[in-house]
Amino acid sequence: MNPNVIPLSRNPLDALGLPAFEKGSVWLAGAGPGDPGLLTVIGLHALQSADVVLHDALVNPALLALARPGAELVYAGKRAGRKSCKQSDISRTLVSLARKGKRVLRLKGGDPFVFGRGAEEALTLARAGVPFRVVPGVTAGIGGLAYAGIPLTHRDTNHAVTFITGHGADGKLPDLDWGAIARGSPAIVLYMARGFASEIAARLMAAGRDPHEPAAIVSDASTATQEVRVTTLAGLGEAAAQSTAPAILVIGENVKLRAGLDWLGALSGIALDPDPLARHAVSEAV
Repeated sequence: MNPNVIPLSRNPLDALGLPAFEKGSVWLAGAGPGDPGLLTVIGLHALQSADVVLHDALVNPALLALARPGAELVYAGKRAGRKSCKQSDISRTLVSLARKGKRVLRLKGGDPFVFGRGAEEALTLARAGVPFRVVPGVTAGIGGLAYAGIPLTHRDTNHAVTFITGHGADGKLPDLDWGAIARGSPAIVLYMARGFASEIAARLMAAGRDPHEPAAIVSDASTATQEVRVTTLAGLGEAAAQSTAPAILVIGENVKLRAGLDWLGALSGIALDPDPLARHAVSEAV
């Protein structure tokens, strides 16, 4: 054998020393915001090992095609305004399947621990004595904004960011201290908030936020049907009403940077603005 040639494993994942997916256990994995390429390596390993995959509505179907041949695929999605699986039923199903000796993968859009009910499912497993592993995923508030060309943070716009869910357990807008949020967070990212966009904008403006502050709605983030609507805080409600797809809302000066960082648009021929903040002299210091 040529000593300069490194033999390749039959499965490249074997070289990574990934954990074994044991029978009778449950893995709670994030599938990312939409682009199947954003699934983690451990997530792929889980798909190729699981006996049963319980998946959410927002999981890209292309990922399900990567499941182990013979694996059972079970829809366990929840969508606002539609008949959905009950959370209690999903949790009980995870326990039941694991107790039958199955390798059970709970595949959730985004990250299971970011507004994903993953912690509730994990606690149910803990109470039942079922071993589990959490496999983090790329959350839409990070990956979706990156695909929209909107950085979550930038030293010239914001040194902090707040993640908020616009959909409480009762289906209503959570009762938050919107005044404190308005004063303390230069960038705000909202999940599941499209239906409450007008109310959220009104509360923030009442607390002193500038109605002309940049805002954006990223629908179907990181997919082929992604759509980005750039607007203002005052226009957020009207812009949100024009979209029917799952969306991430972002409010803050960092939205301005999309004019120079819309890399997907640039691939389609859109010219980027190298000075989107109109600073004319950006420091190159590292």
